[in-house]
Amino acid sequence: MLRQRIYKSLGIACLSLVYAGCKLPTLAERNVNRTVPAGYVNSTKDTTNTAKVVWRDFFTDPYLNALIDTALTNNQELNITLQEIQIARNEVRARKGEYLPFVGIKGGAGVDKVARYTNIGALEANNEIKPGKETPDPLPDYLIAATATWEVDVWHKLHNAKKAAVNRYLASVEGRNFVITNLVAEVANSYYELLALDNQLEIVKQNIELQNNALRIVKLQKEAARVTELAVRRFEAQVLNTQSLQYNIQQNITETENRINFLLGRYPQPILRNDQSFSALVPKVVSSGIPSQLLENRPDVKQAELELKASKLDVQVAKAAFYPSLGISASVGYQAFNPAYVVKTPESMLYSLAGELVAPLVNRNAIKAMYLNANAKQIQAVYNYERTVLKAYTEVVNQQSKIGNLEKSFELKSKQVQALSQSVDISNELFRSARADYMEVLLTQRDALESKFELIETQKQQLNAVVNIYQALGGGWK
Repeated sequence: MLRQRIYKSLGIACLSLVYAGCKLPTLAERNVNRTVPAGYVNSTKDTTNTAKVVWRDFFTDPYLNALIDTALTNNQELNITLQEIQIARNEVRARKGEYLPFVGIKGGAGVDKVARYTNIGALEANNEIKPGKETPDPLPDYLIAATATWEVDVWHKLHNAKKAAVNRYLASVEGRNFVITNLVAEVANSYYELLALDNQLEIVKQNIELQNNALRIVKLQKEAARVTELAVRRFEAQVLNTQSLQYNIQQNITETENRINFLLGRYPQPILRNDQSFSALVPKVVSSGIPSQLLENRPDVKQAELELKASKLDVQVAKAAFYPSLGISASVGYQAFNPAYVVKTPESMLYSLAGELVAPLVNRNAIKAMYLNANAKQIQAVYNYERTVLKAYTEVVNQQSKIGNLEKSFELKSKQVQALSQSVDISNELFRSARADYMEVLLTQRDALESKFELIETQKQQLNAVVNIYQALGGGWK
């Protein structure tokens, strides 16, 4: 009868533990929207995608490729990301070890003095190990044993925690790929900006020479009383303004070179480049493919998806905290009051085996808070994933539109530069023959210089747009 009562009490206790774990807080739910448009705005549904082209083949300038190679080796931000991957890998190893038994070796030595006039002291005084010998007083204690503890993963809490760590490790790898994509694009854009500045500087030097020639003519005409001192001063001011512009461009060149050096993880030094090739550069034709390919090609999209998977597993881990946990502990070893008896078998041998079932019954607020927080982070991950996909799609559409508009703008500005260049020659000839005012010459020269600057700027924006759409499509990290 007593045994039946014990079994009945244990059964009631187990049922109470399970029932307590089943009463879970209600969670808010948010399903992820994975749908994307079938195609981009005003584009075909051709699946050819430039993002699959490796960056070494996409960029053909050997100087640029050498810079990107150095950046991928020395860039500090990228190297920091590599260490984050190592941290995530170690987290996987730690989670994996949690659901395996923990085994250790324990050794100890001590001494215990019990008062003589107590029940234990009197008992030890009368307990003789051998005839005529009392129990040692004080009583030494020597122990050597192997211990093991193991939490049985009944509810897959530990396995889910390991899976979440694996997903975060994979997400950190995609995070590194996203950093690589951005780094390649930033180096390329800065390189093209440097080439554009070199060309602008060359144009300024050419204009300074032309304006100095015009100034000499004006001075001769002033001596011949054909123009006044005002014309001479206005031409001098124009030359000084252009010379000032030259130093502004040189400062921009220095800053752009140093920005590239910073991306390459090195101190300021000259950047090797072929500045004569800029005018001959033709923007590449980019194939955007279809929007669904962004889910495969964009590292930030894949990173957000892996973070979403990890957050869902975190909810399962937090949920398992409400259920009973089963722990098993065991030990085996030797213990004696005399070193000579420590390894004496079986007298000095000890062993133990125990199991415990524990579940929270009262004051579960901390567990509820962790459970609700895990769910809130999961919903955050859903929104982050949807936002990342939307951002990727928008970036591609914006760059597609920019490439088309810049192409039309470049064509018109090329005609403008051609017309104004001819106007400069015409205005100079008319000025020499006194059929044009000196202000017309100055204004024509200024407009021609600005138009050439704008043409170079437009060409640079075209090259940047091609780099940016290559990045937006998910290219550059392979």
